[in-house]
Amino acid sequence: MFESARRGRPSGSQFSLGTGTGDTGHLATEAVAAYVDGELRMSAHLRASGHIADCPLCAAEVDAQMHARSMLQSSAVPRLPENLLGDLRSIPDKAMPGFDDARHLHQSGPPQRKRRFF
Repeated sequence: MFESARRGRPSGSQFSLGTGTGDTGHLATEAVAAYVDGELRMSAHLRASGHIADCPLCAAEVDAQMHARSMLQSSAVPRLPENLLGDLRSIPDKAMPGFDDARHLHQSGPPQRKRRFF
């Protein structure tokens, strides 16, 4: 459970923040993410905190979002191979000798269909 949001908060709030398909009485996925990221306005944050204090389902969603956020923040930056730039520079920008230049086969616009008459 999201214990820090559950302590000392008023109860009885029923609402849906975000864009859902209807008022379910639960926090929308976007609202959970905004809550965890600290992007809600103060009034919305307080209402969400009150709801999370009373709703185990939404508290679990907040916990899951917090865990995902933590995992992403602690993950290492992907490293590119050192030879990537050299490999990209070695790609020819002109037709190589002995190979047909197929660029002339591409026409502007959609391909033309053959008409069939039955």
